[in-house]
Amino acid sequence: MASKRLGKIVLKNSALFLCDMQDGFRKTIQYYPQIIAVSGRMLNAANILDMPVVVTEQYPKGLGHTVSELDVSQVKVFPKTKFSMLVPDVEQHISKMKDLKSIVLCGIETQACIQQTVLDLLDRGFDVHVIVDACSSRSLVDRMYAYQRISNAGAYLTTSESMLLSLTGDSSHPKFKQIQKIFWDVAPDSALLGESPVSDVKLTFNKPTN
Repeated sequence: MASKRLGKIVLKNSALFLCDMQDGFRKTIQYYPQIIAVSGRMLNAANILDMPVVVTEQYPKGLGHTVSELDVSQVKVFPKTKFSMLVPDVEQHISKMKDLKSIVLCGIETQACIQQTVLDLLDRGFDVHVIVDACSSRSLVDRMYAYQRISNAGAYLTTSESMLLSLTGDSSHPKFKQIQKIFWDVAPDSALLGESPVSDVKLTFNKPTN
């Protein structure tokens, strides 16, 4: 009998991807300040845990650079025009991470760059964990159905707090108290449980088996 994929994550085999969190999107993305704040939590945790970080910027000449709230000055930032983050330079960069198995993904837009990045990563055999309170779109309908598409494809939907607890794994972890300070206050609301024009539609998130 085929075993069910569990999606357990191990810090030493994981990297954080931040997708296109740029100034040019401030006025158009739903709940963008909240999404930035949660992405900042994930970036802060990655720095504490020495977790590799990959950052992309979509057409930075026209859309600006990563928002100032996210300090990416110490990591390599990859410009792109392709919607997926897996441009050749990024693929070459992560190929050097020999033990890399799991990607933790934050950013925008859920139905575009996030979704296409997920599909490309899954196609290459990675486990993908999408931080739902750190991703958004211009339309909340696009966002909601992108999560369904992403989950049905085989990615794991999770929250920032759940992921931080998974990465540390034990309250005796030497850096747990630093991580605990990050999520001690509840993550800001980004309408994941709010009403929408299709709120009466029942969404089912099915996980495939190997």
